[in-house]
Amino acid sequence: MFKLLKIITTAGEVTHKYPFAPMPVSPGFRGKPEFKAEQCIACGACTMACPPNALSLSTDTASGTRKWSLHLGRCIFCGRCEEVCPTHAIALSPDFELAVANKNDLRQEATFTLVNCAICSEPFAPAKEVEYVIDLLMQTGVSEEEVTSLRPHFETCPECKRKQAVQSSEALILHRQMSRGNV
Repeated sequence: MFKLLKIITTAGEVTHKYPFAPMPVSPGFRGKPEFKAEQCIACGACTMACPPNALSLSTDTASGTRKWSLHLGRCIFCGRCEEVCPTHAIALSPDFELAVANKNDLRQEATFTLVNCAICSEPFAPAKEVEYVIDLLMQTGVSEEEVTSLRPHFETCPECKRKQAVQSSEALILHRQMSRGNV
């Protein structure tokens, strides 16, 4: 009996004082996703990679905005959103205490403005995403003059780009036929 008491007193405490003291977590623990809206470009990569659809994007062309939304009640803490984010705007934190009194407190939202097409003036892409692409070009060594000349191309919606491509290809075909004398 004394031998057992001696072992117990030398062993110390084997339990944590949680919830009165913070629970230690191991490195690499996947807890609540932390979102930094100032770093996000609203590209939607995280929403495509999210298996439980906890992340969503909705675009409102009438107001020219795109809304990003995270529902923590659906999140399975897999970390795919963190892996695919090009700007590291979302990362899993060691925070695991998600108890709330109201279900709506589990939602996080951010709103981004869209760029209007240079040709048709319809909103089509987040302004931060266009600026991100331009910044990437500058970092790869493309001169500022070239980037300035390419800017209208980045600020044109896909539909207008298609129309321009069709018109230029039709003009090229017509030019080839005229030069052969087929017209």
